[in-house]
Amino acid sequence: MSQFAGQDYVSLETYRKTGVAVATPIWFAESGSGVFYAYSEAAAGKVKRIRNNPEVRIAPCTMRGLVTGEWVKARARIVDDAAEITRGQQLLSRKYPLKRLFDLFRRFSAKPRALIEIRLSRS
Repeated sequence: MSQFAGQDYVSLETYRKTGVAVATPIWFAESGSGVFYAYSEAAAGKVKRIRNNPEVRIAPCTMRGLVTGEWVKARARIVDDAAEITRGQQLLSRKYPLKRLFDLFRRFSAKPRALIEIRLSRS
């Protein structure tokens, strides 16, 4: 069983151009075989850092970002395929029913969203 099973949050560690790591707790949904989806505001720092460097690490964590498991290397990318975005959003909405309410309020916001795919590295 995966250390991420039953977890509500993972800490996503991305890297600045200087190499400094930045960890952020995020909601996530696992689609199987070590593939996870998360979402963020498109202009968020983590999205910019992923565009510059797709190498990331993730670990189970609390809502406040306290890591509760082992760090795992992964690669992240910003999803641009409409069908995959829909699938990722469905997985997240199924796992987090409260997300539907957030999505309703976001319809009135001009801030674009980004879906992030996180794929565990095979090592």
